[in-house]
Amino acid sequence: MSYQKELAVAKRAVILASRLCEDVRQALLTSKDTLTMTKTDRTPVTIADYGSQAIICKMLRNDFPNDPVVAEEDASDLRLPAQKDQLRQITEYVNKAVARSSVGSSSGVQPNDLLDWIDFGDGDVDPTLRRFWTLDPIDGTKGFLRGDQYAICLALIEEGEVKIGILGCPALELDGSVGHLFSAERGKGCSQESLLDSDDNEQSKTVRVSHDSKSMMQSFEASHSNHSTQEHVAKQIGLENIIRMDSQAKYAMVASGHASLYLRLSDYKQNIWDHAAGTIVVQEAGGKVSDRNGKPLNFCVAKRMNENDSVLVSNGRIHEEVLTALQE
Repeated sequence: MSYQKELAVAKRAVILASRLCEDVRQALLTSKDTLTMTKTDRTPVTIADYGSQAIICKMLRNDFPNDPVVAEEDASDLRLPAQKDQLRQITEYVNKAVARSSVGSSSGVQPNDLLDWIDFGDGDVDPTLRRFWTLDPIDGTKGFLRGDQYAICLALIEEGEVKIGILGCPALELDGSVGHLFSAERGKGCSQESLLDSDDNEQSKTVRVSHDSKSMMQSFEASHSNHSTQEHVAKQIGLENIIRMDSQAKYAMVASGHASLYLRLSDYKQNIWDHAAGTIVVQEAGGKVSDRNGKPLNFCVAKRMNENDSVLVSNGRIHEEVLTALQE
């Protein structure tokens, strides 16, 4: 089965959301306090998270109205009276973004429309669900706020398998250029193209993992994983260069051959939107993804990957060696 339409819509959505995120990040240089919020669960969120989710969910609903979307955010906090200024700002940024496309109506996006678009991503995971999308509108919010790496991550899951994945990495610098879009379709390989300057005529290139890179990726935040154990394993297998980075941009680094390994060793059960898109991107570039016990990552049981223990992403060649080192 071909997923050509799904891939095209997903790429356009992530590109548009990426441009909104960069608009917000430029504004953060002068107005950080008004563009960030703390959700009721005490985690940080920006108006870019909400704007990105609104745009992508709206575009998915336009073309695939029967597909549930399981996304990180919901609009419950934004519906509070105390957040009316943030809701107004998000609406302004989304209107600016959709003016570049045919997403909204000619009369512009209204706040209530925006809230509904965001909540279209309030789907749930059910083992009987045949097909759904999963979205992280900004993976790496702390990196986004620091001016570091973040990613917009979208994946389509059907019959228990990730079929397409998109990673928009607006701040990722590779081979002298900044801003890259990675896209993958099951059985069709992985492509990379310019993100911020992308259009319908933009040329993409096929990317493959490297068997020569001596770099390992790990989370920027030490609290996200066991850095000391990860670094010990990396050195055991001859990887001396350790790169700390936020978001699923780490998957892009492995897929494009700039790193051979990404380890995330943690007792914390990961969210499916934190890994689904990156998984297919690396797999279609020739790499392997599993948990620390060699089990495939399961995105179809719940919003959290309750059946998996940690995450191991590699160029494929060193995968078994890393699994062995993790058992010692």
